[in-house]
Amino acid sequence: MTIRASAVVVVLVSVAAGCSGSPQSGENLPPINPKAASMKEGFSTMERLRDAAKREGVLNVVGLPRTWVNYAEILDRFSDKYGIKVIATAPDASSRQEVDAVRQGGAGAPDVVDLSLDVAVANAKLFAPYKVAAWRDIPDQLKDPKGNWFAGYGGYMSIGYDPRVIQAPSSYTSLLKPGTTVALPGDPLRMASAFSGVMAASLSDGKADAARGVDFFSKIKKSGLLSQPDRAASVIDWDFLNTARAEASDREGKPAWKVAIPRDAVLAAYYVQAINANAPHPAAARLWEEFLLSDEGQNLLLKGYARPIRMEAMDMRGTLDQGAAAKLAKVDGTPVVLTIPEQDQAKSYLKTHWSQAVG
Repeated sequence: MTIRASAVVVVLVSVAAGCSGSPQSGENLPPINPKAASMKEGFSTMERLRDAAKREGVLNVVGLPRTWVNYAEILDRFSDKYGIKVIATAPDASSRQEVDAVRQGGAGAPDVVDLSLDVAVANAKLFAPYKVAAWRDIPDQLKDPKGNWFAGYGGYMSIGYDPRVIQAPSSYTSLLKPGTTVALPGDPLRMASAFSGVMAASLSDGKADAARGVDFFSKIKKSGLLSQPDRAASVIDWDFLNTARAEASDREGKPAWKVAIPRDAVLAAYYVQAINANAPHPAAARLWEEFLLSDEGQNLLLKGYARPIRMEAMDMRGTLDQGAAAKLAKVDGTPVVLTIPEQDQAKSYLKTHWSQAVG
């Protein structure tokens, strides 16, 4: 399945408006079906979904770091609001490790997963179809037609930097200046954000070239300036993470940290949500997705500097947290979203050349 970049990039600027109809109400409601493909079909009302989830009492999650897109507050709010215990395991698990946990199954298997788009598409058969109440607010290019997965939030690759050491970088190539230490958040062969960092640096005239990205980091490595995130003068990472670092440095009185998104290399990506087809707690899983895609959940993601998938629709309806939106990193230029075939080709190139060229 190919996600068209030209259609997807519009979402970070304009999300289609619309809202789903209200669930049926009244007496003589049908029996609850916790594995149904929508709230209306399986529960009839939000109240019945909440009750069913509360009876299950538990939600298993994996791969949700509490420092990532405000998940600490999101998880705690969900638990407190609905009286459901959240059991979080392996917070640093990659998307592929999350899928492995789904495959392993059992009572401790994750009920829900938060994945990179390519991993979600490749493993769609493992997920249960479910369309949240706000389904029509999610662009068609960012959701499976059957509801097996759907985008929750996105972001842009950015350069976080120490303004005491370097000037605001106008491009990735400006980081090649002598004395400018540079870091990725991890190994691009294993971490999606690091891989996207390499690909952002590879962009030229809106086109990605994995060889160009590897060459860029090879030059940095050979100059002795490839560093670690906690020691580098610049860190290539998602804008929501670099903005969080900047806010923390300001709040704690630490040395300043700024965020730049070079206008000639605006790489965007989305993280998608899915429900385990064999979720141990199917009602709680569905309630989690309704919460995460609700105005409240989307604004909590925005508070974590992510770009909620329903951002434009909420803005149009007056439900968007404008204070949080004002803190997002400024974006100019034309966004680029890599298609899944482009990602696969680039990953294949890095698998062959990264270790030899960069190590």
